[in-house]
Amino acid sequence: MIELLQRVNSASVTVNDANNGEKIACISQGLLVLLAVEKKDDDTVIDRLAEKILKYRVFVDEADKMNLSVLDIKGSVLMVPQFTLAADTQKGLRPSFSNAAEPEKGFTLFTQLVDIMRTKGELMADDLSANWLQTGRFGADMAVELINDGPVTFNLTV
Repeated sequence: MIELLQRVNSASVTVNDANNGEKIACISQGLLVLLAVEKKDDDTVIDRLAEKILKYRVFVDEADKMNLSVLDIKGSVLMVPQFTLAADTQKGLRPSFSNAAEPEKGFTLFTQLVDIMRTKGELMADDLSANWLQTGRFGADMAVELINDGPVTFNLTV
């Protein structure tokens, strides 16, 4: 899996359709996570990845050091499926998506990750807001808006 994690002041997802755009997710301070599932991926890393996203210390403490996680600050997480992160760009001038998982597999692993994150987050933190974890729509044409805080962006590996 390829995960691009961004510390944000706010982020939202609008689904672009033929008629209008519908805003389906909106968070304030927290993390925007763009995620691509690759062919080689399976569910063995999902638990570890969920924990890493939730515990990764990218928010500053009173000493201005990155020592706080999204759970520590009672922030929100917006998970957005983005298969284009799996593109092979080494040859030519057009990306190849041969490394990306088939849509069914991608949807299954993305959904499993979100479910595990929801469960772990609610076990690890007492008073998260009701909508602390939101998602984009798998397979949809989406417009993602964000105000990056820092900017702070990491390519997570597990």
